[in-house]
Amino acid sequence: MKKVSTVAAIESSDFSRPKLTIGLDLGDRSSWYCVLDERGELQGERKVSTTAKAMREAFHRIPRSRIALETGTHSPWVSRLLSGLGHEVIVAHARKVRLIGESRRKDDRLDARTLARLARIDPQLLSPVKHRSAQAQADLTLIRARAGLVRARTALVNTVRSLAKSYGERLRSCNVRNMDPEKAEGLSPELQAALEPLLRTIESLSAGIREYNQRIEALAQRSYPEVALLKQVKGVGTLIALTFLLTLEDPHRFRKSRDVGCYLGLQPGRRNSGQSEPQMHISKEGDPYLRTLLVQGAQHILGPFGTDCDLRRWGLKLAERGGKNGKKRAIIATARKLAVLLHRLWVTGESYEPLHNSRCRAVPAVA
Repeated sequence: MKKVSTVAAIESSDFSRPKLTIGLDLGDRSSWYCVLDERGELQGERKVSTTAKAMREAFHRIPRSRIALETGTHSPWVSRLLSGLGHEVIVAHARKVRLIGESRRKDDRLDARTLARLARIDPQLLSPVKHRSAQAQADLTLIRARAGLVRARTALVNTVRSLAKSYGERLRSCNVRNMDPEKAEGLSPELQAALEPLLRTIESLSAGIREYNQRIEALAQRSYPEVALLKQVKGVGTLIALTFLLTLEDPHRFRKSRDVGCYLGLQPGRRNSGQSEPQMHISKEGDPYLRTLLVQGAQHILGPFGTDCDLRRWGLKLAERGGKNGKKRAIIATARKLAVLLHRLWVTGESYEPLHNSRCRAVPAVA
C-alpha cells in the first residue's frame, strides 16, 4: 500500500481550491487531521499539537473549509478557534458515530479520515452538536467546580461514618452540611484522633461550597435575570435554574418545549422493530449533571415538603398506579415535565400558576 506523506503532501498541495473537507481527530497531547478535496481524494495528513498556537498556525493559511471533529474535552475551545478563523465547523456526537467508536481498526489517522469522509458525504451522519459560548462555559465552570467539592465531601462523609461503624461506634446525629470535629466528641479517644483530620477537611469543603453558593447567587442576580422566572416553581432554586439556562443557553434552539426532555435524556429510549416495541429505560443522553439536578427537584416536589401544584398532583397520581418501581418512574416523569415547564416559562416569560390546569378543569364542572 502506498504511504501518503504526512508533511510533504500538505506542503505541496494547493489549498486555494474551494470545498476542502477536513477531519480532525483530537487527542490530549497531539491531534491528526486529514484533508480531502471536493472529489474525495486525499490531499494530505498531518499531526499537530493540541494547543491554541499550533492549531492556529496549522489552519489559518487554509481557505474556508468544512472541518469535522468529535465531542471531547478539547472540542469546545478548538471549535470556537476554528470558527473564528472562518471555517465551517461540525462537532460530531462521539457516541453516535459508530464507524469510529466501534471500529476494529481504531487509529487516530484513520479516525480523521473517517470524519472527513462522513462530513463530505452528509454532515447529518455525524449527529452534529452545538457547543455553548465561551462565556456560558466559564459561568458553568463555577457550577461544575462546586459539584466537584460536593462529591468530595460526600465521599469523605461516607468514609467517616463507615470507619466509625466498623469500630462499633457512631457519630452524633448530624447531616453533611454541619459535620465538624465537634461531632466526634462522643467517640473513643483513639477513633477521635484518627478521624479528626478527615472531619477538619469536611468542614473546609463545606466552607468552600458555601462560598461557591454565594458566587453563584451573585452571578445569577448580575447576569441572568431569567433565573427569577424559573424560580417561580417551588423546588427549583438558583442552582437548578442557572444550570438549566447555561446548559441550554439558547431557548429557541428547540422547536417545542417537549423536545427538552429528549435533549436531557429523560425520555425512554426506542428500539422498535416490526411488531416488537420493548419498554426501554430513559436514554440518559445530554448533560448528566443537569439531569441529576432536575431529578432532585422532582424529588422535592413529590416529597413531604412539596407545595400543592399541578405538577405534584400529576406525579403523585402516577406513583399511585403502583407496580414495580412506581415511585421511581413517577420521579423521572416529573423531572421530564419539570424540564418542559422551565423551558416554557423561559420562552414565554409568563407568571407561573401552580394550579392553572386544576382551575381550568374545575370551571366546566361548576358550569
